[in-house]
Amino acid sequence: MNETIEFKLNQKSLRLSADGERMLLWVLRSDLGLTGTKYGCGKGICGACTVLINNKAFRSCQVPLKEIQGKEILTIEGLGQNGQLHPLQKAFIEHDALQCGFCTPGMILSAYSLLMEKPMPTESDIFQGMNDNLCRCGAHPRIVLAIQSAAIELRKSR
Repeated sequence: MNETIEFKLNQKSLRLSADGERMLLWVLRSDLGLTGTKYGCGKGICGACTVLINNKAFRSCQVPLKEIQGKEILTIEGLGQNGQLHPLQKAFIEHDALQCGFCTPGMILSAYSLLMEKPMPTESDIFQGMNDNLCRCGAHPRIVLAIQSAAIELRKSR
């Protein structure tokens, strides 16, 4: 049964009439064309479908649409501003913190959530904060370097 769901998506107010039980992942990808959010395992294990809900990382394959009523959602498409990449996106490129790129949007959003909570994360904080995101290509050491680099850049801009 359809219901009206109102929320902010990438800083824009949105109102949808949809089945509230439908998973956010499929609404983002199929209905709204935001394909940066990836389908990986469908069980919330791999992190490929990570989005931010009120600045906290969530697996969109596990979030029914009705649960985002009145909340703010951020996808990888909304992270950069005014055509400019976010410092995390830049750091991932500079440190070659990707190989196939499939996990990268989820990694970046999880890292963003981590840096919102801990602007000066230790290596241990990064390992713990990124533990639920899987990179099958083995880019984890470069991902850690990218997050450390972005943390420094973000501190400079504050």
